[in-house]
Amino acid sequence: MDYLVVGLGNIGAEYASTRHNMGFMVLDAWAQASNAVFNVERYGSIAEISFKGRNLTLLKPSTYMNLSGNAVRYWMRKLNLPLEQLLVICDDFNLPFGTVRLRKSGSSGGHNGLENISFLLESQDYSRIRIGIGNSFPKGSEIDFVIGAFNEEERRAIPDICDKGIEGIKSFVTIGPDRTMNILNTRIKKEMQG
Repeated sequence: MDYLVVGLGNIGAEYASTRHNMGFMVLDAWAQASNAVFNVERYGSIAEISFKGRNLTLLKPSTYMNLSGNAVRYWMRKLNLPLEQLLVICDDFNLPFGTVRLRKSGSSGGHNGLENISFLLESQDYSRIRIGIGNSFPKGSEIDFVIGAFNEEERRAIPDICDKGIEGIKSFVTIGPDRTMNILNTRIKKEMQG
């Protein structure tokens, strides 16, 4: 079975290590671990990974965050995939830093990338792994926060967070969203209570 896995972020060196680029970071970490190489294609960079009989196309849109839907719609049509075979990875300031959570559908939660994808796909019924970046910012300065760099302590945690995101992707394509939600979302709650 084929899947399109989209990591959201902004292209350009000035955005490379910013909070809004968590989606890019997860895909980069997996590509690196799998010796997969991203090639520049239409609307983004593409890498191919095979995992347990599944073929995954990893996409990092080159459209900038607010127009991510253009890239997703183009590649969904090109690969001829149904929404069930789309997974989007993004940052989320509504979740505590380091939380990794899967949802099968839902609103954008104020995330401009998800907003644009939902608008252009004319549906909110696609799975997304949301990675918490926390919300330690004064009211009204969300934009500066999400395109700001991680602090030193957060940066040290990023490899582990990327690993959790990769685990979530692997689980999604092998055992499906429902069981993945049980594993991923429940484990997080336990970790936070523990």
